[in-house]
Amino acid sequence: MDALKNAFKGFDINNLDVNEAGNWPVGVKAIVYLLLFGLLVAAAIYFYINDQHIALEREIAKEPPLKTEFQKKAFQVANLPALRKQMADVEGRFAELLTQLPTDQEVPGLLEDISDIGRGAGLTINSIALQPERKSKFYIELPINIQVNGTYHELGQFVSGVAAIKRIVTLHDYSIRPGGDRLAMTIQAKTYRYDDTK
Repeated sequence: MDALKNAFKGFDINNLDVNEAGNWPVGVKAIVYLLLFGLLVAAAIYFYINDQHIALEREIAKEPPLKTEFQKKAFQVANLPALRKQMADVEGRFAELLTQLPTDQEVPGLLEDISDIGRGAGLTINSIALQPERKSKFYIELPINIQVNGTYHELGQFVSGVAAIKRIVTLHDYSIRPGGDRLAMTIQAKTYRYDDTK
């Protein structure tokens, strides 16, 4: 207890002068040193924790997009067998549709089939003319201009016959005009070829 009194001997808080800090009693110096050391440690801890807190907030902000991506991938993985089956079905259907598209060598035969259908329906064929190809993103369009004369029922039979061809042929832009006792029809047929150059 005497040592503690000696450590603070002659100390008056009202006469505390920072310029005279070297002459302060040992106890006061020890308390000031401890306070300064405590403040430095507290500041270091605060800045260290603050940096860690900022890093933690950054990592927490990354969590929602990662969760969303995880859920999406988990859904894809869970449905992978179904997706593979669906893909195989689509590829099979695509291959089937490709067989319905004429090749370069089959186009003359297709024109002949259209002519036969027209003659079989009783039409007079004025012209069947293959037009220049039109390239699209995945396929090549082959337009065919057709001009025929016949009765209303013969024209209907012709259109039905063309629609029933095993190759894919679509009919567009038709016009029907009276031409005496018969009707004159101009129609454009289009068939398609897969563009395998891509």
